[in-house]
Amino acid sequence: MPVVKARADILIERSPEHVFAYVARDFFLNYPRWSPEVKRLEVLTAGPLRVGSRARQLRTDQGRESESTFRVTDLDAPTRIAFAETTNLFRISYRLAPVDGHTHLVFDFELTRLEFYMRPFEKLIRVTIQEGAERVVRNIKGLVERQSAEPDGVMGAAGSPHG
Repeated sequence: MPVVKARADILIERSPEHVFAYVARDFFLNYPRWSPEVKRLEVLTAGPLRVGSRARQLRTDQGRESESTFRVTDLDAPTRIAFAETTNLFRISYRLAPVDGHTHLVFDFELTRLEFYMRPFEKLIRVTIQEGAERVVRNIKGLVERQSAEPDGVMGAAGSPHG
């Protein structure tokens, strides 16, 4: 049972197929773009993204570095992709639904346990995780819409999350 949950959603002015391609098909390329906390991402499974694909990430969140390995647990184009940390510390999903030619993106994050030393900070952790979820959907929206507006859909310096 998850200890901390966060959900954020947004409407993206692109088709679900376009958003899914950005979020899922090109995940290993684009994930660090919408989540600048990712300092290093190492793909552990060769080939295209599929259920069972694994990666290791080094992140810096709120000044704290953490390393985790995660795997794809669900992949249903163009409506859903989900990940879980290999020890089931966290689960993440991106769900996409068509809305009048656009995409309603829902991002869910579940932290399944808190270490004992973190329990006094549970309220702060909840707020931080919710803010992070909201930032994720805003970043994806901005990047996908900006990418689509550029020639050939190529991301330039202006397309970086800090650009």
